[in-house]
Amino acid sequence: MPDEVEENSEQTNDAPDADEPAEAVKTPPGEDLKEVVESAFPGAVLEQSAYQDDEDEATFVVGLDSIVDVSTHLRDHGDTLFKLLTDLTAVHYPEAENPFEVLYQLYSIEHNRRLRLKVRIKEGQAMPTVSSVWSSADWMEREIYDLFGIEFEGHPDLRRILLPDNWGSHPMRKDYPLEGRGERIYTKPKRKEIGD
Repeated sequence: MPDEVEENSEQTNDAPDADEPAEAVKTPPGEDLKEVVESAFPGAVLEQSAYQDDEDEATFVVGLDSIVDVSTHLRDHGDTLFKLLTDLTAVHYPEAENPFEVLYQLYSIEHNRRLRLKVRIKEGQAMPTVSSVWSSADWMEREIYDLFGIEFEGHPDLRRILLPDNWGSHPMRKDYPLEGRGERIYTKPKRKEIGD
């Protein structure tokens, strides 16, 4: 008889215990950062996403007209303090309606957080410079101008940084021919040697 009691006491109960907390609803990555931006600039964040393998690093797609204001706010607000622009680059999708994406990689040393901002623009559309927000943007914007042909309005010294001024094309665009007819080949100008 005592054996039967032991068997009954070992049966499992699939119902959740009242003491166990219910699984919390997971908020999208960067929701707190979005609230900081939206409180000052409603509607500035057009899209919000994150990579599955790095959910702590959110990505915001921001409108062209609000990139400088949003960047300044993210740099100065006490809950964000993104004082470091670690990288600024671009991507070219020739078939898209807005074929260029300008990407800003931000880091907050105080909060140990990262944030990516994206701005989508059309061919020939100029970006406002953020060199007044982060001084490190100066040379990075020049590199984007040189390799993608994207102009930055208000930049203090927008000129090519890697290629000669007379290059005439932008080799990081996906429609840049790598070989065959139309291949871009730079011919080095002949110099007169001393003593000739």
